[in-house]
Amino acid sequence: MNTRRQFLITAPLGFIGAVAACRGGEQASAAAPAATPGAPPAFGTLPVAGPEVSVATFAEAEKLAQVTMTAAERKQAADSWRTSMAGYLERRTGPRKVPIEDAVAPATLWNPAISGTTTGPAQDRFVRSAGDPGPLPTNDADIAFAPVTRLSRWIESRKLTSERLTNIYLERIKRLDPKIRSVITLTGDFALKQARKADAEIASGKYRGPLHGIPYGVKDLLDTAGIATTWGAEPFRNRVPATDSAVVKRLNDAGAVLIAKLSLGALALNDIWFGGQTMNPWLLEEGASGSSAGPGAATAAGLVGFSIGSETGGSIVSPAMRCGVTGLRPTFGRVPRSGAMTLCWSLDKLGPMTRSVEDAMLVLHAITGPDVLDLASVPSRLDYDAAAPVKGLRVGFFPAWMKEAPATDVDRAALETVRKLGMETKEVTLPDWPYSSLMPVLFAEAAAAFEELTLSGNAGQLKSQVKDAWPNLFRQARFFSAVDFVQADRLRRKVAMEMARIFSQVDLLLVPSLRDEMLTLSNFTGHPSLTIRAGFVQVGEARSDWAPDPTNPLPKFSSPRRVPHGITILGRLFDEGTVVRAGLALEKAFNVVGENPTGF
Repeated sequence: MNTRRQFLITAPLGFIGAVAACRGGEQASAAAPAATPGAPPAFGTLPVAGPEVSVATFAEAEKLAQVTMTAAERKQAADSWRTSMAGYLERRTGPRKVPIEDAVAPATLWNPAISGTTTGPAQDRFVRSAGDPGPLPTNDADIAFAPVTRLSRWIESRKLTSERLTNIYLERIKRLDPKIRSVITLTGDFALKQARKADAEIASGKYRGPLHGIPYGVKDLLDTAGIATTWGAEPFRNRVPATDSAVVKRLNDAGAVLIAKLSLGALALNDIWFGGQTMNPWLLEEGASGSSAGPGAATAAGLVGFSIGSETGGSIVSPAMRCGVTGLRPTFGRVPRSGAMTLCWSLDKLGPMTRSVEDAMLVLHAITGPDVLDLASVPSRLDYDAAAPVKGLRVGFFPAWMKEAPATDVDRAALETVRKLGMETKEVTLPDWPYSSLMPVLFAEAAAAFEELTLSGNAGQLKSQVKDAWPNLFRQARFFSAVDFVQADRLRRKVAMEMARIFSQVDLLLVPSLRDEMLTLSNFTGHPSLTIRAGFVQVGEARSDWAPDPTNPLPKFSSPRRVPHGITILGRLFDEGTVVRAGLALEKAFNVVGENPTGF
């Protein structure tokens, strides 16, 4: 995201950097006199700690913080730093250093709900489509590309066995994945054992539901017991967890068959991992986009029945759009992250990536609900009826956004399709605020999650060491002001209030998928989104998640290449049912989801 890259150049940075600078010279002030009995503690009376700092240290730090002090104020700050602020760093600098384990979440929890607003449906209801899947294809490739809605019906009626379907995907992975590098760990023997168990259960009349016997892959940041979970990063490539993550456990309980751990950009950024770059099956000269690159590419290439991705700031939306698949980013708090790599406690979300809209809802139904180990997960209802009408739904849109990049003719045509389906369109507005100023929340939390990796120097082992990769961003985030972090968090609440205002006027929002403002703010407010293929566009150059690098220009094409293009629908908090209902109607009207990438 451009906002992510530009933000580090322009955002206020904190004078906490002063602690990194040392000099000789001034002596520590004399020890404080003994306290008078009954006198309360006072600020500025900590034991002397940390390196000495000078007036010049603060003069330089002011450039980072974008604040200005007088000469007297600067001297006062320098003279008192070691008894006012430096002691607060003892937690990590010692001598009483306190390690903070990966599983420990911050004491504060983000709650996206605004007081007095509706937060989702009042009842639980789940009614899937009742369509006939048709005859089982004779061609293995046609079976592999079939959506879960059809695969599940064939398996339930025993026209297709899970073992046969698993072998189809295993063969395709071995033959085709070298083109796209979407698989980190293939779990073939484990998958076949699960598939045979599923077939035996179904034959005995124990059918667990629409995911029973369906082979799937998960982004390799979800723990799998006894199976490597590498986070796509060199320092963790030999990491083998002892237990399953909550989502994997729920999918196993649903009878799904884990066939592969899928690639992600290292530590959930973009599409480059220790095995290389994951490529787009539709255009092998460009990356699949990230960080859910493996789930997007593998699902698009027909290597799995469905997959699980994660999103913090666009990691489901972007690869879903580029690879032409469906990406459902659930409301923050709906799907538990227990046993998943933490990047940002208040932003991380797990969700399905599939080949059709209803597939995504079938998967969400299996993984939704709170877990005690994820403090941010909450009880929530899921109201979904595939046959419910969409006529009369109010769909908001931003007129200016539809007229300028990154919107295309596909986005504008989608707005017309909304009207043809009987939904009402309504122009909406947002304040012209600097939404990239929310980013200290992400960068600070991510730097905290990977503090030890950064301070130990092991972040230098990651394949990507460019300015917009995590190693540099983690180091720079050490210099954010805590004050600016709190102010960013307060801005987040103001933005959430604006989204609540908009959703008091409309039921849904239709937006260009990669519009920076909405991609950023909707992730921070926690609203659910559905990205679906809506058509195709022509590109004359490969696309990248990374900042432009003149020394490594992107491939250009003498004749433009035809690639999928997706639109994104956003809904109210915990109202995925309405979002998916509209997505089903649009998917049918677009009639483009059946085309598959050439060569796969």
